[in-house]
Amino acid sequence: MALDQSFVGRTYPPTEPYEVGREKIREFAEAVGDTNPAYTDAEAAKALGHPDVIAPPTFVFAITFKAAGQVIQDPQLGLDYSRVVHGDQKFAYTRPVRAGDRLSVTSTIEAIKSLAGNDILDIRGEVHDEAGEHVVTAWTKLVARAADEEA
Repeated sequence: MALDQSFVGRTYPPTEPYEVGREKIREFAEAVGDTNPAYTDAEAAKALGHPDVIAPPTFVFAITFKAAGQVIQDPQLGLDYSRVVHGDQKFAYTRPVRAGDRLSVTSTIEAIKSLAGNDILDIRGEVHDEAGEHVVTAWTKLVARAADEEA
């Protein structure tokens, strides 16, 4: 069953703040194999003009995808998550994510399309710090594969 087009433009409440920790950044950088010292050494980050270590660009996916869960779990939308695959991801930064940030995400459904029986859902996550300043916008594309046809 196709997703309800009337959901395009729907915005969900901001998430509770997520506190970005140095250790979480270090673990993420290690997991993705990025050895940039600005991710693990506060002095190296300060030498680049940052107040503390910064996170690799894809670090924010963890909190924006969790926030997108509000969309995914909305029973009125009718998304069958068992058929969902991650289609695409992109980010537009105002500034890097830093250790000590307390970030909240507001998710909005930007588009719902149907293509070859698949539903394609575009979710925009606006990430702000505690002061309300924009940090990054993340776009997530989810594809709900078409149900197999019964013979």
